[in-house]
Amino acid sequence: MVNDGIRAREVRLISESGKQLGVKSKTEALRIADQANLDVVLVAPRAKPPVARIMDYGKYRFEMQKKQRDARKKQKVVNVKEVRLSPTIDQNDFNTKLKNARKFLEKGDKVKASIRFRGRAITHKDIGREVLNRLADETKDVATVINRPKMDGRSMSMMLQPIAEKK
Repeated sequence: MVNDGIRAREVRLISESGKQLGVKSKTEALRIADQANLDVVLVAPRAKPPVARIMDYGKYRFEMQKKQRDARKKQKVVNVKEVRLSPTIDQNDFNTKLKNARKFLEKGDKVKASIRFRGRAITHKDIGREVLNRLADETKDVATVINRPKMDGRSMSMMLQPIAEKK
């Protein structure tokens, strides 16, 4: 809250240089800020009495928005891409899926490798686990396994994440 938006009768006032001015009435705090062409900003509204600071509120808001923009620029969005395999996958199909998984990992995305068991294939979970382990072995130079292969209903899946580059 700023200036006339402050509801408290008394505030503990801090000057623009950071010096404590003591407990002042709201009108006196507004008068002091007005003389310096600045605003009274409530920084700790729950304190007894509330703490207010004399500052240029427009400049303060601009600085905060600038910090938020910089934080958004620096954050990295991690996408999860999925590669679907089958327990009876042929070598060439496996190589194609492997190439796609490598491409995703090198781009910086996480990869979820999943196998969907159909019909009676569910009785041979070990074959599906071997396929996923083979994929993990083939990509171990660019990825680490986050989640080992595990069953979820009729499908088995594992997660791979790219190896973090050391700087």
